Amino acid sequence: MPEYNIRFAQSARKELEHLEASVVSRVFPKIEALAQSPRPPGCRKLQGFENLWRIRVGSYRVIYQVLDDEQVIDIIAVRHRSQAYRFE
Repeated sequence: MPEYNIRFAQSARKELEHLEASVVSRVFPKIEALAQSPRPPGCRKLQGFENLWRIRVGSYRVIYQVLDDEQVIDIIAVRHRSQAYRFE
């Protein structure tokens, strides 16, 4: 299986920068693993969205989009579960 490229939305990059180092050290390896397996066991497709997925990392959620044609994963949000599904 070819490796996917990972891109971060500017807002997701800022969210990641504002997290505690201990959380980042758990979240970032999971994000990197998406390059090999964009739909890992335990991931869920978000209802109401055409191509958004989420993975759980403790109390945090990584919301992302898989663009199979381009071999790209767009990281949309990295948030605590209480805020993860609020999109403006």
